[in-house]
Amino acid sequence: MLHLYKYAKPLIFKVDPESAHQITLRALKTGILRPCSGFSSDTLKQSLWGLEFKNPVGLSAGFDKNAEVIAPILKLGFGSTEIGTVTPLPQNGNPKPRIFRDPERGAVINRLGFPNCGAVLFKKHLEDYRKTHDRSLGVVGVNIGMNKEQTDPAADYCFLIKELSEYADYLTVNISSPNTPGLRDLQEKGPLTDLLGKLTQTREELEGRKPPILVKLAPDLTEKQQEDIAETLLSCKIDGIILSNTTLDRPDYLPPDFSDQKGGLSGLPVKDKSTALIRNFYKLTKGKLPIIGVGGISTAEDAYEKIKSGASLVQLYTGMIYEGPLIAQNINKGLVDLLERDGHNSISDAIACGHFSA
Repeated sequence: MLHLYKYAKPLIFKVDPESAHQITLRALKTGILRPCSGFSSDTLKQSLWGLEFKNPVGLSAGFDKNAEVIAPILKLGFGSTEIGTVTPLPQNGNPKPRIFRDPERGAVINRLGFPNCGAVLFKKHLEDYRKTHDRSLGVVGVNIGMNKEQTDPAADYCFLIKELSEYADYLTVNISSPNTPGLRDLQEKGPLTDLLGKLTQTREELEGRKPPILVKLAPDLTEKQQEDIAETLLSCKIDGIILSNTTLDRPDYLPPDFSDQKGGLSGLPVKDKSTALIRNFYKLTKGKLPIIGVGGISTAEDAYEKIKSGASLVQLYTGMIYEGPLIAQNINKGLVDLLERDGHNSISDAIACGHFSA
């Protein structure tokens, strides 16, 4: 039934985006959206942070906010899925409507504000998944955030590290959503150094599993901010970076009724900006921190561009809205062809190769 998406898409797009998302989640839960036949290639496999990724294409945070459809997503051909953003306490997020599409330009604006079921129910869903599925199905990252009313961000992040580390393959510290007031201020050097110091200490004090910690950053950083952040991530011994979250920028070509909406812009309009950020952070960190590239990925060529710029892995979400549930499988097939064309024996060989070409 997956190949029928192109016929169902016009009907889906007549429904408001948030309702369409809930319909998709139900379809995954009930099996209406069935697993792909599967595409795999040894060329796409790699090991990072002691984790085995069967392919580099992941689903980014925001789709499976409450850890409800981990297995169905991985069975669509994704090598990883990042669930969340989860906060310690349940919260409703910002008032609706809060998601807006621009199909012609492959873009979405959202101002969700971390709506989620909270850590207790999220943890139960994740525990249930771990009881019934082997880790070989795919890598499961957990994106953690702070509640809107929290005045001590470190308290929320440290709590979630303690609660969820046993079940997470890796943890992503989300300090870059534009929809939680004050969150992006944590990207400044002083607050960031203080926060990451507390988080890594909390992780090291865990008695059980100590998952790698990644930091997700905004694409709207100045050159000086990027330099400061890169230095801080290295000094705090953070394990990796996700580049990038949604942007507050509004390209001139977007229609006014769409671009005037408040929130973060994702999809094709952020593609080049996120790729430039990947390229710069790879240079600033001298390739020492693995990067997950996010932003505007709809095709194998889009993913390959980010990999050549320095990303070890990629993630997408908006691309799946417009291209449908076969997107991961299609990108992986295309990546194998691109690697073969360029004479690479593995995906690892292509990482940052754009930095060394003429």
